[in-house]
Amino acid sequence: MTVPFLSLKDVTAKYADEIHEAALRVIDSGWYLQGKENERFEADYARYIGTKYCVGCANGLDALVWIFRAYIELGVMKPGDEVIVPANTYIATILAITENGLVPVLVEPSIDTLQIDDRLIEARITPKTKAITIVHLYGRCAYTEKIGELCKKYNLKLIEDNAQAHGCMFGGVKTGALGDAAGHSFYPGKNLGALGDAGAVTTNDEALAKAIRSLANYGSAKKYVFQYCGRNSRLDEIQAAILDVKLKHLDEDVALRKAVARRYSEGIKNPKITLPKVADWNAHVFHIFTVLCEDRDELQKYLESKGIGTNIHYPIPPHKQECYKEWNGKSLPVTEKIHAQELSIPMSPCLTDEQVQHVIDCVNGF
Repeated sequence: MTVPFLSLKDVTAKYADEIHEAALRVIDSGWYLQGKENERFEADYARYIGTKYCVGCANGLDALVWIFRAYIELGVMKPGDEVIVPANTYIATILAITENGLVPVLVEPSIDTLQIDDRLIEARITPKTKAITIVHLYGRCAYTEKIGELCKKYNLKLIEDNAQAHGCMFGGVKTGALGDAAGHSFYPGKNLGALGDAGAVTTNDEALAKAIRSLANYGSAKKYVFQYCGRNSRLDEIQAAILDVKLKHLDEDVALRKAVARRYSEGIKNPKITLPKVADWNAHVFHIFTVLCEDRDELQKYLESKGIGTNIHYPIPPHKQECYKEWNGKSLPVTEKIHAQELSIPMSPCLTDEQVQHVIDCVNGF
C-alpha cells in the first residue's frame, strides 16, 4: 500500500466541480485583480475568523511583512525595536521581522507542546520590546492566557502567525482573532490552501488594515496617489474565488484531520515514538501530525520502504541557517532537539481508513 504524505490532487478533487465553476466565473468575468471575488472572500474569511477586517495579499510571508511595516508607518514601531518570537518557527516568521529592520528575540519552545514557552518570555522583555509574535505551529494554538497578560502588562502588540492553523480555537475564539493582527498563508498544502501562493491579514484595527491594503498595492489607496513606498502584493481573483469555495468546507476538513489524529494517538504505541500531547482538541487542527524520534532519519527511511510518505518540519532551525550566520553560535537545546527529532507522518482529509491503519502498523513495527 502507498500512503502519500499529502496528495493535493486528492484534496482538490473533493471540491473539483465547485472549484472549476469558480475559476470559470472569474475567467469569464474579465476582471482578474481587486474585484468582487476578493471582496467576497475577505468578507467571508473575516466573518469566519471573527475580525472586522481581512486584507488579502500575495502570500503568507508578505502578510507578516505588511503587519510590521504598517506598524512602523503608523509610528507604533521603529527599526531597532525588538520582537519576541519562538526559536523553532519556520523561517518566514523571522524573515518578516528582519526585513523591517526589527530585531528578533528568539525564545525556546516547550518540549511538551512545541510552542513558545510562556514561562521564558518575561525575562526576555526589554524597553525595546514592542511585540510578541506567536506561531500556531503544526496547527496547534500557541496562545496562552499568560501571553495575553504579558502583552497587557508591558503594552506589547500580539501578532499571530496563523499560517498553519486555519480553524483552530482558544476559548471559543479562533486563532487569527486572538491578537492585534494575524498573518495567514494559503499555500496549497495548508488546511485552507489555494492553487498557488496567497495570503491575508486579519485584524480589528481599522488604521492598520487600511495601511496594509495600501502597502500591498504599491503604497496606494487611491489610483496614482502614493502615501507609502509599497510593493505589489495582491491576492488575485481566481485564488480568492477558489479559497472562498474551500472555506465553506474547512471545518469539515478539519474534523476529518482530527479523526485521523485521534486514530494515530490511540493506535501508535511504539515506545521509541513521542506523540503530540493534546489536552484540548479544539486547540489543534493538525495541519501536520508531528512525532519525535531519536532515530528520526532511520524511521523516515523505514516508512519510505513501506510506501509511506513523510516530511521533516524543519531539518535546520533558523538560528543555524546561513542567512542568519550571526546566530550560528547560539545554543538553543530544546529547539535543536525538536529540529533533530521531528518527523511528520501523513495527514490529510483524504486519507482512507486502510491508509491510516497502514501508517499505524508500520510506525508500531519500527
